[in-house]
Amino acid sequence: MASTTPIDTPPAPPTARKPARPKTGRVGDKIFLGLSKGSGILLLVIMASIAVFLTYRAALAVSENEGNFFTTFDWNPAGDPPVFGIAVLLFGTVVSSVIAMVIAVPVAVGIALFISHYAPRKLAAPLAYVVDLLAAVPSIVYGIWGALVLVPYLEGLNLWLDQFFGWTYVFEKTEVGVARSLFTVGILLSIMILPIVTSVSREVFLQVPKMNEEAALALGATRWEVIRLSVLPFGRSGVISASMLGLGRALGETMAVATVLSPSFVISGHLLNPGGGTFAQNIAAKFDEADEFGRDALIASGLVLFVLTLLVNGAARLIIARRKEYSGANA
Repeated sequence: MASTTPIDTPPAPPTARKPARPKTGRVGDKIFLGLSKGSGILLLVIMASIAVFLTYRAALAVSENEGNFFTTFDWNPAGDPPVFGIAVLLFGTVVSSVIAMVIAVPVAVGIALFISHYAPRKLAAPLAYVVDLLAAVPSIVYGIWGALVLVPYLEGLNLWLDQFFGWTYVFEKTEVGVARSLFTVGILLSIMILPIVTSVSREVFLQVPKMNEEAALALGATRWEVIRLSVLPFGRSGVISASMLGLGRALGETMAVATVLSPSFVISGHLLNPGGGTFAQNIAAKFDEADEFGRDALIASGLVLFVLTLLVNGAARLIIARRKEYSGANA
């Protein structure tokens, strides 16, 4: 009977031990975590403090108001009794911002597509830099340019619109005066929000997977068909969020609007007529001359603008979060 010799099994390799993390790294992580968490909490505290302050001062004014805060056209908090409302301000703010969006968004998307997919690289980089540089121009400079250049040159455009499109009622000019209207404000705001919408849209278009574009080109699609079938569907959410970020800037613009607009507390569907008002413009124009109660009334209107801006920016954030490519979930 043959004897069986035991087979020598190789010894098991020693288990690899993870190197111990240095204590300095642990301390650094804790410090970074604490600073990050503290910064987030501090931001929430600041936002809550602003909301509480605005709500408290607004409640003091609204409680003494003899008119309806949301439907009254007059603004006279110094009267006896005080009567003021935000109907004209809300109308002017929304209308001028909508005009700005209608003008700026198509132009911004076109510029973003040109920079990202049409322009040569030597031209795309300087053009993108120039567009981004427009965002650094102070709003008062835009206001001075609008008052000295834009307003005089728009008088001819207003007459042309009144002549050929006056039948639409919106472009009918029924009052004589310079072009210090909500339509002029909308054009100026469109120029101011153009860099924001263009920059965000351009970055979104540059994130389109090259595989999708190359596949469409391989199937014989033209460049426009590639953009229509691959780029625009991919960047739709990004363009919408960029537009809403621009809308948030347009809603709160102050000095440029105050420099160009001829304010009046009248709501008119004739956008070419001078007059109207916005929240920010009314606060800037009346804050210095207002008494304590008048400032509370202005703060009440500022609370409405604050809530409106938060809703717009929050909606933009929700739209971005729907796409993981934009929200940073894949990072």
